[in-house]
Amino acid sequence: MTGIMDSVNQRTQLVGQNRLELLTFRLMGRQRYGINVFKVKEVLQCPRLTSMPNLNPLVIGVAHIRGNTISVIDLSLAIGGRPTADPEKCFVVISEFNRTVQGFLVTSVERIINMHWESILPPPDGAGSANYLTAVTNIDNELVEILDVEKILAEISPVEEEMSTDIAQEIADAEQESQKQIVRRILIADDSTVARKQVQRAVESIGFEAVAVKDGKEAYDKLVEMASEGSIYEQISLVISDIEMPEMDGYTLTAELRRHPDLKDLHIILHTSLSGVFNQAMVERVGANEFIAKFNPDELGAAVKAAVVK
Repeated sequence: MTGIMDSVNQRTQLVGQNRLELLTFRLMGRQRYGINVFKVKEVLQCPRLTSMPNLNPLVIGVAHIRGNTISVIDLSLAIGGRPTADPEKCFVVISEFNRTVQGFLVTSVERIINMHWESILPPPDGAGSANYLTAVTNIDNELVEILDVEKILAEISPVEEEMSTDIAQEIADAEQESQKQIVRRILIADDSTVARKQVQRAVESIGFEAVAVKDGKEAYDKLVEMASEGSIYEQISLVISDIEMPEMDGYTLTAELRRHPDLKDLHIILHTSLSGVFNQAMVERVGANEFIAKFNPDELGAAVKAAVVK
């Protein structure tokens, strides 16, 4: 597995080009799955696992890897499949999501594939709300499913979703002092159903309405449509966007908004599960106002307050 990951750290040139690289793998069956390489720290043969009391049933044990203790999640079991057989013959994908490092047990790891986000499509409408997909794509005439890892992690370890009431009061006080009404509407773009709802509930907890969309292209089209009906700045106070999304990623969305004469001054917060690896230079180059790693509601709330209280 060393060879498969040797060049991960050299792949940042893809950022901002609406491209990604998928690490493909299989679980207990023939279906192929994918995960964005930027979220992967390492792939290794499953190490010795230690069982601990009161672990979530989806966590099959903990491993000591490079001086750290990491929970290993049976990915097949987590998405409703069969438990992974013979873990010692399998692989662990070490990844970083939402400020935490965890391992995902997979049956086999295949290869890294360079793709364009336009080739990554939302799940089919008939997939239902109970699925664990954020997207699908076609590789070698075979459907590859991209899993909603944020949904899996939220089920294992739920997070606080409401912002502090102090933030709501501070915004109200600033609004009263300035005697200028704040537009209490935020557009949220995220391909993960769970992440989208987390942000929505967070902003609603401080009195904002959310306009939620599932990817960058839908966000851009929605904002262009709204701008055709009147000043966008009287309809939306800011945009909170994920970076990794089908069809159009958050970097490309930001760059396109900055090029549009009626949308170029929107306040944009890039909000992503890529907590360990991100390109600050790219965030600045495309013109985003702020980058925040998921998911800390009060940190996000402070950024919302900074955006609307001027």
